[in-house]
Amino acid sequence: MIIPQTRNIGLPMMNLMRFKGLPILQQLQIEEQLLRTSSENWCIINDGTNDPTIVMGVSGKPAELLEIESVLRDQVPVIRRFTGGGTVIVDNGTIFVTFICNKEAVPDLQPYPRPIMSWSSTLYSKVFQGIGDFNLRENDYVFGNHKFGGNAQSITKNKWIHHTSFLWDFDVRNMAYLKLPKRAPAYRSARGHLDFICRLKDYMPRSIFIDKTVEAAGTQFSLRSLKSEAIETCSKTEFCPSTRFLTNEELEAAAVAGQ
Repeated sequence: MIIPQTRNIGLPMMNLMRFKGLPILQQLQIEEQLLRTSSENWCIINDGTNDPTIVMGVSGKPAELLEIESVLRDQVPVIRRFTGGGTVIVDNGTIFVTFICNKEAVPDLQPYPRPIMSWSSTLYSKVFQGIGDFNLRENDYVFGNHKFGGNAQSITKNKWIHHTSFLWDFDVRNMAYLKLPKRAPAYRSARGHLDFICRLKDYMPRSIFIDKTVEAAGTQFSLRSLKSEAIETCSKTEFCPSTRFLTNEELEAAAVAGQ
């Protein structure tokens, strides 16, 4: 169902879908399907996911990134997503924002990782104008020296996707499931998780952040809001996503191989 919305004449059209508590596996599979099969531009905002879940990049190695024994003991689900980027544990305190765009959607934007990251930081600078010391540091969104947003991308022949997990809040205990990555941004300076990240809620109310993100997207695109029923239409398209849960057997084998 389409919700009528004011159009910005001359800007490329973008479908906007907003969810609350959509399971992160379902969100990622929807995004993968839209990237592979849709000819339209999309913005997806998911306000939290109910169950704590670890999400790894497409090439991530569990033995290097996870405290596998603790993950298995506590039965924390682990997803391998279809995009690159790092590992994060997400839950109800995480806000997800995704842009899926045709290569010609943003004028003069070269479809490569660095230009896309730069474009995204310009968009979010509108969201955080006058709030904190917002910046893009390497591939992270930070306030000062502390990360609150992690990014991942995938670029295909005709489209690209840029999605972000924003740490509006987080449970300190969940960070113990993640190892310090061997490859880390230089500005991290070997800091532990809790010295490296910060909470977006200390800077901005949750609903204001989401509203400002939609407003910022509306300066670049003519937004058309779709209700979640539109996903049912997408799901009818035959598509086999690569994003999936890792099995306990796979995690156990990774732990043995990593010893």
